[in-house]
Amino acid sequence: MESETEKQTPKDPQTIPQDELSPIEQVRLTVTNTDDPSLPVWTFRMWSLGLLSCTLLSFLNQFFSYRTEPLIITQITVQVATLPIGHFMARILPTTKFSIPGLGSKMVSLNPGPFNMKEHVLISIFANAGSAFGNGSAYAVGIVNIIKAFYGRNIHFFPAWILVVTTQALGYGWAGLMRKYVVEPAHMWWPSTLVQVSLFRALHEKDEQRMSRAKFFLIALVCSFSWYIVPDYLFPTLTSISWVCWIFSKSVTAQQLGSGMKGLGLGAFTLDWSAVASFMSSPLICPFFAIVNVYVGYALIIYVAMPVAYWGMNLYNAKTFPIFSADLFTAQGQLYNITAIVNNKFEINMPEYEKQGKINLSMFFALTYGFGFATIAATLTHVGLFYGREIYERFRQSYNGKIDIHTKLMRNYKDIPNWWFYLLLAVSFIASLLLCTVMRSDVQLPYWGLILACFLAFMFTLPVSIITATTNQTPGLNIITEYVMGLVYPGRPIANVCFKTYGYMSMAQAISFLSDFKLGHYMKIPPRSMFLVQFIGTVLAGTINLGVAWWLLESVTDICQKDILPANSPWTCPNDRVFFDASVIWGLAGPKRIFGSLGNYAALNWFFIGGALGPVLVWLLHKTFPSQSWIPLMNLPVVLGATANMPPASTVNYNSWVLVGTIFNFFVYRYKKQWWQRYNYVLSAALDAGVAFMGVVLYFALTMEDRSLNWWGTQGEHCKLASCPTAKGVVVDGCPIF
Repeated sequence: MESETEKQTPKDPQTIPQDELSPIEQVRLTVTNTDDPSLPVWTFRMWSLGLLSCTLLSFLNQFFSYRTEPLIITQITVQVATLPIGHFMARILPTTKFSIPGLGSKMVSLNPGPFNMKEHVLISIFANAGSAFGNGSAYAVGIVNIIKAFYGRNIHFFPAWILVVTTQALGYGWAGLMRKYVVEPAHMWWPSTLVQVSLFRALHEKDEQRMSRAKFFLIALVCSFSWYIVPDYLFPTLTSISWVCWIFSKSVTAQQLGSGMKGLGLGAFTLDWSAVASFMSSPLICPFFAIVNVYVGYALIIYVAMPVAYWGMNLYNAKTFPIFSADLFTAQGQLYNITAIVNNKFEINMPEYEKQGKINLSMFFALTYGFGFATIAATLTHVGLFYGREIYERFRQSYNGKIDIHTKLMRNYKDIPNWWFYLLLAVSFIASLLLCTVMRSDVQLPYWGLILACFLAFMFTLPVSIITATTNQTPGLNIITEYVMGLVYPGRPIANVCFKTYGYMSMAQAISFLSDFKLGHYMKIPPRSMFLVQFIGTVLAGTINLGVAWWLLESVTDICQKDILPANSPWTCPNDRVFFDASVIWGLAGPKRIFGSLGNYAALNWFFIGGALGPVLVWLLHKTFPSQSWIPLMNLPVVLGATANMPPASTVNYNSWVLVGTIFNFFVYRYKKQWWQRYNYVLSAALDAGVAFMGVVLYFALTMEDRSLNWWGTQGEHCKLASCPTAKGVVVDGCPIF
């Protein structure tokens, strides 16, 4: 048990030798240099609130992932919400001690004392598993969604469960192997964790103000809960107020410019919090400099590159297709019949493919892939040029340097035996191997594909972890994994997405686990407690994610079929739509038939070279004019990757996210800093929680009973012409013929 660790009184920072202090200034300013190992962590409060938080977030995040405006309820919501509950439990639970069989004479209590910060941290780690480490839900559930909802095929529950759990657990295994290199060393400081540390310290300070954080949270939650019935049920048009479409009701071009859901979103905004926070999480917790970087890239791509490519150049016959769409089209501008080119073996049907012709993308969807290529290359070049020496020096110092005070304090706790991670990794790999051999008919992935995916994940986990731990930038490898598998094993869509999930996502999960380990390191959480909480939370969350998905896929008629669903139906699955299209592009058709010599978009591969050269030019400018401090602030990976969430995100999401983020993280932060410090994160958590709870209530009370309203305010944003082509002679239902 962790309570058996050696007691230690908090150290006076003045008595700590200088060479034991953290070498990173931000860490010295944020993280305390003291610890009290006697604080209980394995408490009834921690387990009950942790399991409840994990269960609720797993359910809610999976539930909302199918809706037109998805909502990711993050760890911060639980951080704020569980604080008053924890204090309340500390006041009312009995303090009587009793014995538990198997613990010998040791006495335990449901209430061992005041609710402490370490309990709170472990509850948040549980919650982070429930939000799939910031992703909302387990990535592998998307494979189940596209098989059942888009391809109209079947997958058995048990293989699906193995797929979900093993893709999460493999990442845990990689994290365990890398922990000694990127968690314990002082120079591996993980900047993002300092936000969590700051919030924990702020929440646990004495709060003697008349408007306490708990009271403010409750008021804001009630307001958010009460309001959400308006945009979600009574007046859904408020989700995207595209007034340009209302004025120019018969103009295709005006609606293409003004639509917030299907166009460039000029003047579009929302009064729906789920639309603000749906794809990029809450703007209240994003630093203003990051918001500015995102907006610069967004504005350049949407309001410069797009108009030039669509109206100026008619690039790739852009006017034959909608200006903004994640759908796939024939050369005549009609929706591509994907099911017709899938044969009984779940592989590409070449005669049908040749009959329909090459797959075409909307102008924005094509540019999205181009800028995605550029972002990958730019990230690697930018990190190498601007941070390469720093990464190398810090890794060298971390390998050879002395331990700092935080690592020294953590030595008072029993470490996690390496064989725990080896066993977990071995079991996960064997289960995955069985999935790819005995149950291969469900996933298509051959055993060599699994081995290659694991090799890629293992090879990239350490370098990408070092980059994240020192620069707070995480290069995305999803397109690379899709590209590789599409080249070596084309024509098999499910094999491609399974390869991507085992390769890219197990590495991404490993980095999320390592980030949590570093948070526990800073907060002095016993490592074995961290292991159990992360492992139990991961398995529980993945199981609930799959269970909710299975329930909705079986119970909601025509779920994800936006062309069949009623106009005001929320079950359009925007994330899964993009995931499905990716499976077609990279797996079913294969990159050779889209981005190679057999496709229309081979020229987009030049974006790789452009992205790689961009940071070189910025670096040369910086070396030529070192006194110009603004030059290093030109972060091309952020600018080029600004629209990485589009689609499924739309322009109204970005417009509102930037606006709200600017108001709170620039104006409020600058002119009302004390209010911002006390209530900003609390407000974000309350808005998320209120929307989540009302969304579930509305589903069970109204949607399941098929009770809907039908009036002007429930018929969408009223931009029906925004998705129309403007090329001469193209015939599409509901659109004028030019």
